[in-house]
Amino acid sequence: MTSTENATNASHATNASHATNGSHATNGSHATNGSHATNGSHAANTSHAATVTAAVSPTAAPGPAPDAGASSEAVVCRGLEYSFHGRRSKSTKAVDGVDLIVRTGEVFGLLGPNGAGKTTTIRAITTLLPVPSGMVQVFGYDTARRRMEVRRLLGYVPQQLSAEAGLTGRENVALFARVFDVPHAERAERVAQALAAVDLTEAADRMCGTYSGGMVRRLELAQALVSAPRLLVLDEPTIGLDPIARTSVWECIDAVRRATGMTVLVTTHYMDEADQYCDRLGLMDRGKIRALGTPEELKSWVREQAPEHPDPSLDDVFRHFAGRDLARGQASEGDFRDVRRTRRTASRVG
Repeated sequence: MTSTENATNASHATNASHATNGSHATNGSHATNGSHATNGSHAANTSHAATVTAAVSPTAAPGPAPDAGASSEAVVCRGLEYSFHGRRSKSTKAVDGVDLIVRTGEVFGLLGPNGAGKTTTIRAITTLLPVPSGMVQVFGYDTARRRMEVRRLLGYVPQQLSAEAGLTGRENVALFARVFDVPHAERAERVAQALAAVDLTEAADRMCGTYSGGMVRRLELAQALVSAPRLLVLDEPTIGLDPIARTSVWECIDAVRRATGMTVLVTTHYMDEADQYCDRLGLMDRGKIRALGTPEELKSWVREQAPEHPDPSLDDVFRHFAGRDLARGQASEGDFRDVRRTRRTASRVG
C-alpha cells in the first residue's frame, strides 16, 4: 500500500457513546472527563499543555449547518445494521441493530471479542462503509448525505498501520496535512505542533522505519491530530505494544483530550486500558450492544448478577457478557483475514 493510499484511508474518522437495544445500561452513566486517568498521567508541564492545545484544538463545524433537528451529541447511531455479502456464501450480518450515542467530550470504549462488529461499526461511523441515511450522525451531520462534512470533523487511527516507513516522521504528518487540506500557510507550524504534542520533535526528521512500535503509534496519532479534529477514532491503537509503549501512547491521548475537550472513540482488547482511561464502555457481541455504562457500573452490575464474582474486574464483565457464547463456540471469532491483519500489525510495531 502506498503512502498516499494509507493517508487517504486514514483520513476518515469517528466517535461514540450511549447504547441500548437490550444493553444493561445504568442510570448516571456519564462519568466525568478524565475520571479514570491515573495519577501522574501525561498532564505534563504548562508549556507542553500549551503546545498540545495549540496543535489540536478542535475546529468549528465547517460549511453548512448540521441537519435540521439533529442531535448535538458527537455520535448517534439508530438501528445501525451492516452485512457483508460473499461471492459464494450467504451474507453475514456484522452489525445488527446498534443504537448508540457518544457524548461530546467523553472517551468511549467499544469492547468485544474478535468478530463482534466493533471495527465494522467504526468504519460505518467514519463513512468508510456506506449505510442508509438516518442510521448514523456525527455532530449532527448524516454520514450518508453529508459525507465530506463528517470527514472534516474526524481523525482516524486504524488498526492497520498507516505510517510510511520510507518517509521521515515529519514527512508522514505533512502528507496527512495535505490530505486533510490544512492551509498551506499553516501547514509547517501545524505539523510541528502535532509532532510536539506526541513528543516526537527530536525524532521528527528520522526515517519512520527506524522508530520503535510505540513511536510509530504516536506518529499515527500526530497524523490524525494535524487537522484538529473534533472526534478522534482509534481502532486498537496499542495492539502489539509492550506495557511501557502502551502507556506512552495513552498518555499522549489523555493529554490531548484534557487540553482540548476532544471526543475520543476507541476499541481495545486490553481491559486495563478501558478501565483506566474510558469514561463509558459499550460491550459488543455478535453485532449487538450487550452492556453499556461506566466501568464501575458494569462491574457493579456483574457483582449483583453473579455472586461468584464478589469483586469483579472488567475481564469478568467481558466474560459474563461474551464468555458463555465463546465457551459454546457460538460467538464469531473473526475470519482468517482478521487474524492475519492483527498479526501483521502486531509484528510491524513489535
